[in-house]
Formats: sequence, structure tokens, C-alpha cells
Amino acid sequence: MRVKCVICDGINRIDNDSPQAKKLRNRLIHTYMCPECNDRITVKTKERHKTGKFRLYRKDMVEDEFLS
Repeated sequence: MRVKCVICDGINRIDNDSPQAKKLRNRLIHTYMCPECNDRITVKTKERHKTGKFRLYRKDMVEDEFLS
């Protein structure tokens, strides 16, 4: 299966029977990112996280006693 990276527009080939190919075919919200772009984003995110100015905004999970 030929796939196109959403960041660098590079065209790569992945196996048709791989789980990643199945996700890309069946769920249109999933996008493909090449390994080079994925590694670059991972490194830059870790560098930003080390500066101390990086925040992850997550909702506070409230435990409901009736759902447990």
C-alpha cells in the first residue's frame, strides 16, 4: 500500500496486511506519518518538555461513586 506522510508529503510503501494499513483504510481519521517525521517530532517534544514550559492540558478526572 502506498501512503503519503502528512508532514513532509513523502510517499512510502507499507505492507497491505499490516495493522497500520488496516487502520488507514478503515478509519479515515487516522493519518500516516513517516518514521523520520515521527522521530523528529518525538525528539523536539522531549526537548520542549525538558525546558519546563511544556504543559499537557488534560481534564481532571472526577471519580463518580455511582459508576464504580
